[in-house]
Amino acid sequence: MVSRLEVRKTYKLYIGGNFPRSESGRSYPALDHRGEIAARVAAGTRKDLRMAVRAARSAQSGWAARSGYNRGQILYRVAEMVEDRAAAFNAAIRLFGVGSAGARREVAGSIDRLVWYAGWADKFAQVLGNLNPVSGPFFNISVPEPTGVVGIIAAESSPLLGLVSRLAPVIVSGNTAVVLASEQWPTPAIALAEALATADVPGGVVNILTGPKDGMVPYLSSHLDVNAVDAYGAEPGQMEEIEQAAAGGAKRVVRPPRTKLDWDKAQSPYMIAAFTEIKTVWHPKGL
Repeated sequence: MVSRLEVRKTYKLYIGGNFPRSESGRSYPALDHRGEIAARVAAGTRKDLRMAVRAARSAQSGWAARSGYNRGQILYRVAEMVEDRAAAFNAAIRLFGVGSAGARREVAGSIDRLVWYAGWADKFAQVLGNLNPVSGPFFNISVPEPTGVVGIIAAESSPLLGLVSRLAPVIVSGNTAVVLASEQWPTPAIALAEALATADVPGGVVNILTGPKDGMVPYLSSHLDVNAVDAYGAEPGQMEEIEQAAAGGAKRVVRPPRTKLDWDKAQSPYMIAAFTEIKTVWHPKGL
């Protein structure tokens, strides 16, 4: 039997529907739970983040203009692509010490979560919106609209289910996303990017960056073309800096929970609401 060297992947960034190398040309080793090199991933920089924000902004209006039904179809297609690649996702998750049963459970939970949010795509507006009772000859109607470009700081734990749990409610309402993937366990996020690229998701709706977070989190928080920051994956010591930087652009910051989050139960239409704005319209009635 002829022996052969294993071919390890070199993962790139995911920006605007493409897979560019980092502008720095640098990468870093993604280690498994034993400390051995499993792959190499691009080391994103502030310039890469700027390009990702630009791509997200360019895509946002077109994505928001699609019907909720169409966005739901696309999220469901993402679930199909993850299902097709389940073996690859299982392998990526097992790299950080999860057993085979745990890996299968996380992949299945991620698929189910995508399907769950796909089902809300054309329904959340009826739950979050309202026909308000007012005294006068007019209608008063409140409807949710997407916030815009959302920066997501992915959690280091549960780098697939945790990421899907934060990404799906952001994009289902018409927002676009710039994701800072788990720094220690980045391979599931880039494997997800490869599924997104084949799932009819328009380029720029989701952009995924790997690399050191310390250099990118402050810039993401202060970037004036980012409308909100999902800080679920931020370290406690980063929150003050994130909120101070976000205040300069009057952007919304969603803080991580104070208690450890159970990702298996982390789904709610109110997670969609966290990244929507409510517009209220007055309209006369009668003659």
